[in-house]
Amino acid sequence: MILILLGVFAVLAFVFFIYIENNAVSITLTILSLLGLVVSSVYAVKNWQHHYGLEQYTTSTTKTIYSVSPNKQMSMILYQPIGSKNNHQVYIYKNSEAAKKPVHTQANSDTKNKLSRVNGTTQMTTTVTRWRYKNNAAKFWFAFTGENHKFVKRTNKIEVNKNWLVLSVAQSKALQKQMKNKAYQAQLKQQGKAFVMKGMQAAMMKNPTMSKADQAKLQKQLTAEFQAQAMKKLIAQVQK
Repeated sequence: MILILLGVFAVLAFVFFIYIENNAVSITLTILSLLGLVVSSVYAVKNWQHHYGLEQYTTSTTKTIYSVSPNKQMSMILYQPIGSKNNHQVYIYKNSEAAKKPVHTQANSDTKNKLSRVNGTTQMTTTVTRWRYKNNAAKFWFAFTGENHKFVKRTNKIEVNKNWLVLSVAQSKALQKQMKNKAYQAQLKQQGKAFVMKGMQAAMMKNPTMSKADQAKLQKQLTAEFQAQAMKKLIAQVQK
């Protein structure tokens, strides 16, 4: 309605000033129309700049997010620092296990991301704040101004399982590069063999009659233990 009044008062002021021959009537009606135009303009500006007649409301949605790593035994989400001060990060994840492409949180100043570690499911709760009409009167007067449901801010609360990795994009690339390095793979193979052998020897000294099945089980455990230690060490290196 306020936009319609702006147009109506502008047209009336023009008509009253141009087409009414009686000067007193013309001036009086023109002044009244201009006053109406000014008042309407003031309230329109208050609505646009100061959100007059509006109030904020929030909506929240929670969804499970999934690892970007193709390795199911090494779940992770990534982040990309934004800006020279590195005070804002965009987080990268997948919307489902079957998703081919990862997605990321919004990269704008109106979005804040808060990451925390949890014991449970990795998930993200998004809270969005918008403007809406305060009452029916405001809806009547300020309809079609484009302010209703206008976006204000967004907060993404990201809860990441404590067993997941949280790496920057650069750290992830460095990790992948090192894991594919043939010299590193050869060194890892040699160290792993020595680690397993040492563990097997110690176990056999304690239990010389250990069965073949138990030996195979222990060897598998030692191999997994070494791989976990090696990965932890490598991750610590790329995070420096």
